[in-house]
Amino acid sequence: MVSEYPPSIDQLARSLKDTGLPHPLLVDAARLAISEGNSEDFEKRARNIAESMASNLLTDVINATGVLLHTNMGRAPVDVSTSSTRYTNLELDLLTGDRGSRQDRAPQLLAKACGAEAAMVVNNCASAVMLVLAALAGGESVAVSRGELVEIGGGFRIPEVITQSGAKLVEVGTTNRTRVKDFAKAVNKENVVLNLSVHQSNYRIEGFTESVKISELAELDVPVVADIGSGLLDAACPWLESGPPAWLRNEPAARQTLEAGADLVTFSGDKLLGGPQVGVIAGKADLVKACSSHPLARALRPGGLVLNSLEKIALSYLDRDGNAIPFWRMATLPIDELRSRAEEINPLWVADTFSTPGGGTLPGVEIPSVGLVVPGDYSESLRLNDPPVICRVVDNSTICDLRTVHPNDDGVVGAALEAAVS
Repeated sequence: MVSEYPPSIDQLARSLKDTGLPHPLLVDAARLAISEGNSEDFEKRARNIAESMASNLLTDVINATGVLLHTNMGRAPVDVSTSSTRYTNLELDLLTGDRGSRQDRAPQLLAKACGAEAAMVVNNCASAVMLVLAALAGGESVAVSRGELVEIGGGFRIPEVITQSGAKLVEVGTTNRTRVKDFAKAVNKENVVLNLSVHQSNYRIEGFTESVKISELAELDVPVVADIGSGLLDAACPWLESGPPAWLRNEPAARQTLEAGADLVTFSGDKLLGGPQVGVIAGKADLVKACSSHPLARALRPGGLVLNSLEKIALSYLDRDGNAIPFWRMATLPIDELRSRAEEINPLWVADTFSTPGGGTLPGVEIPSVGLVVPGDYSESLRLNDPPVICRVVDNSTICDLRTVHPNDDGVVGAALEAAVS
């Protein structure tokens, strides 16, 4: 017989100890279950709430969507952990014993990799743009083409970033056509102190269009800042034995943008760079110094774990070892290798598919791939697997694209899909 009276909150919370959650969270689960007034089975309801809490914590997932830079899953896969319980020399100069700078290591390695005089790192690309504008154009006018006033993920817009930096936006040209004379006019008549070029990372304008090259902007008498967005370091991709893949064509790169005349470039670390979430500012040393000296630089700086991860990525670039960078290793996997892996899992499910860069990078680009395809929507079952397997569903068929799955997880994906279908 079920008691009409609820158990004590503490008693109910203690009965959930096996979920592994801290006691204060179990108390919350117990309190919520009792408050809902379901006298039939308080413990069952409380356990469901506790398990829901546990599943909402950060955990590893297997990305079988084929989206290489999936924003919902942290974009580029990187290892930001450390097994050491020791301190680090984050801001310590070991040669002199004096205080050092966290900007002395990974940022300078990236500068060398992309041919910049200097570089610094903040916590994301929007921060990088805002810091540059605040340091170089605070209270002054900045010219941007109307066709480049983009909105990035989460609803953040370039005009709003400019406003928050304290700079004043001067729109030039039209949505589809902007010429260098539009920028020249703004410099001469609007007292513009900086020209900003923004890469249209997540959309394209086609047809009757015209845009201004960096080399043209460099002819004007104000600094040029190019936000190239996705973070390709060098269009030649010297870290790849086979050179740049065809799908990278026309993607702006830091080295070539600086060589074309940009004074600074800004870009993301968790996209084509293949690193953790950071924003990189690279280019002329005096301008980078002005940015690093601005009060906002301290508020926007990344932590030691992020810089440690970024340093490993930067060293891999300098070592020209693309295989050491998970994003590039996945992005360049041969079709034959993917097909062999798929056939080993289940030859009846093998099908050609395609991957995409994702993360607002290279819109419309599709990379040939191979995966497992079964009729029906099994996305929920796969998502609730341990570990979760995130797939995509197209035309009521479940697709597990192996390009974004580490080979060590092939067996997990196969078993999870087999269980879901069964």
